[in-house]
Amino acid sequence: MRFLILFSLIFFTQGGPSIDLSDTAQVVPQEAIDYINAIQNSWIASNIWVQNMTIKQAKTYTSSSNPDTNYPEKNWGNLLNYFTAPLSFDSRIQWPTCIHPIRDQGKCGSCWAFAASEALSDRLCIAGGPNIVLSPQWLIDCDTQSSGCNGGVSIKAWQFMMSTGIVADSCVPYIGVDSLCPSICTGSGGSTRYYATSAYMFTNPTSIQAEIISSGPIGATFTVYQDFMSYKSGVYVHTWGNVVGGHAVKMLGWGVLGTQNYWICANSWGTNWGMQGFFYIAFGQCGIDSSCTGGNAKV
Repeated sequence: MRFLILFSLIFFTQGGPSIDLSDTAQVVPQEAIDYINAIQNSWIASNIWVQNMTIKQAKTYTSSSNPDTNYPEKNWGNLLNYFTAPLSFDSRIQWPTCIHPIRDQGKCGSCWAFAASEALSDRLCIAGGPNIVLSPQWLIDCDTQSSGCNGGVSIKAWQFMMSTGIVADSCVPYIGVDSLCPSICTGSGGSTRYYATSAYMFTNPTSIQAEIISSGPIGATFTVYQDFMSYKSGVYVHTWGNVVGGHAVKMLGWGVLGTQNYWICANSWGTNWGMQGFFYIAFGQCGIDSSCTGGNAKV
């Protein structure tokens, strides 16, 4: 028994399991999951989704880049001086018919396209427009400012949706591979284009909260570490591992657990990941609230 206790103390106080970043290494081995769950109680790691996934495979899910500083941040004037955010807010509760289901990007680095198209889909409905799912595949194939399944920048996708528009998912369904920009619908839906009327950055929590509570979900880009791939529930804080890549998700709201403020986000890795596709992440973690994107929907 003394040996086991001594072993545990040594194992869990020296930074956790060693990190192997070779392409064929497991992104989150079982010993890392055990370590994560042993040293903190903010969130739970699991191998349900990540089991046997390699570093190389994990990188295909994380292909979003942070924008540079040349994009406009929303100018609230002095309005934020009069804004006090509630302790919690959830777009799924505020607009239950407008927040669309979790989707699965598959092994295509298209998170940037999902984050942008999903946020605009929700905002279009919230603003009184049609309740439809917009097409991430359209952005992958037609937005030449990004690189399709090899990654992209969400703010550029918003600018593309301003200038060129985006069609419904029923017009260009998701296939998860790069393809030529279609001149006609490849699915059964109509070819109507829907537009954003603005594209802004949001780089601090107060601005983010004001934007979500006034107009609906936005996109958020952050750094993904190995441990995030194993997230199952709770409020994520980076605990173990190195950088895998950048990732873009839809941010729906916020809450507080004890003294820990967190963001509510929707991932695009299917419903078997996380809390049926959703996750909580602590304020300030991994740059989650320093590079958000959004814009108004044209109705």
